[in-house]
Amino acid sequence: MTAAILCEKVQISTGRSDGPIGGERDETLHAPGRLFPVPHIVCRELGIDVDIVEVDRATHRTRDGEDYLAVNGNGYVPALRLDGGEVLTEGPAIVQYLADSVPGGVRLLPETGSLGRSRVQSWLNFITAELHKPMALLFGAVYAPAHDGIRDLVRKRLGWAEERLVGPYLTGEDFTVADAYLFVCLNWSPWIGLDLAQWPRLQAFMAAVAARPGVQAALGEEDLRPFDAGGTFFAPQAFVAGRSSSGVRP
Repeated sequence: MTAAILCEKVQISTGRSDGPIGGERDETLHAPGRLFPVPHIVCRELGIDVDIVEVDRATHRTRDGEDYLAVNGNGYVPALRLDGGEVLTEGPAIVQYLADSVPGGVRLLPETGSLGRSRVQSWLNFITAELHKPMALLFGAVYAPAHDGIRDLVRKRLGWAEERLVGPYLTGEDFTVADAYLFVCLNWSPWIGLDLAQWPRLQAFMAAVAARPGVQAALGEEDLRPFDAGGTFFAPQAFVAGRSSSGVRP
């Protein structure tokens, strides 16, 4: 199976804000630096070849001139498009589909019908509803009057997750699609006024995921580079270069 990642270029602010696919070709559309290096990470972990095609956020056009709104009328990413024209949207659904597309070998999901799989799906639901959405709102100036309350809610949810980490990864010793999702969401922390040092297990989780070769490969291909001393948080190369020369911090 091969895949093409269509990615929406997103600038990260430097300031702090208060069934088997078989041989079918698919395209994952996402936003590097925000959320969707996630399918790219999953593809790299699974050994799926990917190409990157950019989508202009302002015009909703790909670099080839295709109208992204014709792919996903909601206008947001990601979307998974197969050779036959079928489109699958919503990140948690896409990463599960990708994980199921590679029989045997690397497993990023437990077997269908198992309690272990349901636990991974529980984490996916928690991340998308309780972390991804409110954390994304902290990037928006329009929500600034509510930022303090939203940040407090996120802190509570992170505390809950901290207490339930049972190993290096969310469900123990095995890396799953839920770990990729949480890692990318937590990577936003420096830009939204959250210091993960108060949650040492989550901080250790970030370090463990950041050290994975598949994760590093995917982020490198998105031009995302580590910018902190521990190599745990990633940002666009241009930001990292500017920070090193100017001392700017997120």
